[in-house]
Amino acid sequence: MRVTSRRKAIAFFITLSSCVIAAAVTLNVSWIVLNWRELGTLILGVIFFSIVIAGLVLNTIFLVREIRRNEKQDSFLHAVTHELKTPLTSIRLYLQTLQSRKVDDEQRNEFYRVMLSDSDRLLQTVEQVLQAAELGHVRDKLEDIVDMERLVRECLDEARTHHHLSAESLRLLVENSQGAPKVTANREELRSAITNILDNAVKYSGEKVDIEVQLRASDDKNVSVRVRDNGIGIPRSELKQVFKRFYRVADREVAGVKGSGLGLFIVRSIAKKYGGKAFAESEGPGRGATIILQLPRVV
Repeated sequence: MRVTSRRKAIAFFITLSSCVIAAAVTLNVSWIVLNWRELGTLILGVIFFSIVIAGLVLNTIFLVREIRRNEKQDSFLHAVTHELKTPLTSIRLYLQTLQSRKVDDEQRNEFYRVMLSDSDRLLQTVEQVLQAAELGHVRDKLEDIVDMERLVRECLDEARTHHHLSAESLRLLVENSQGAPKVTANREELRSAITNILDNAVKYSGEKVDIEVQLRASDDKNVSVRVRDNGIGIPRSELKQVFKRFYRVADREVAGVKGSGLGLFIVRSIAKKYGGKAFAESEGPGRGATIILQLPRVV
């Protein structure tokens, strides 16, 4: 219902503005026809009507953007609320079970494991929201020369442990012919960017996780981290959209995947902060996707 009402609102404002702009153009033409002999009056009328028409166009664009921004924020709030409520409900259920029933040691340990996993999920969601908010403010953080190969290997080890993956499911390929790949950046921010890409690849891989991470430093200009999965893929028309704040791909299969729509936005923001870029490649739905983080290299 909300989506339908917003579309109706957008259509209403566009129609109203089009009618008003058409009326202003008609008055402008009439003014020119009636005053074509009086040059000064003619020029003043044309300038006045041009300002009115430009104001109407800008106002319409602003209103439509605000409506769409509100829609994205509502989607974000819904996703974040779900991401917070689901693990909290799970933790509460297990705690109530432990309080009301006697369970053996094996069950108790399993309950603790699940609750710790849900706590990690809560913490990750909160950290993403806080980090997305911090990226909107310019703050100087300690920068250093970061060995990308070492950092990527650490992130892969953490991802394998967190998602219970084998080395074959999440593997690293280093393509380097110019010495150690190093960049100048804040190490923890880069760790966050790489972790977000890996978590995104795991989430959208489906039942079988098959991810290849390529670390490339084949020239003196750039270091790139390419994370390729064989999951549900991204429509080509949305390859740029997925890096926007709160954006979620409008697909039934993708809609069932949990997330806040902030992961890739954080990745792109960190890349741009250090003079790099982040982009996606995909052959389409069902054909996997590749997320690339590219940063200037320090030689």
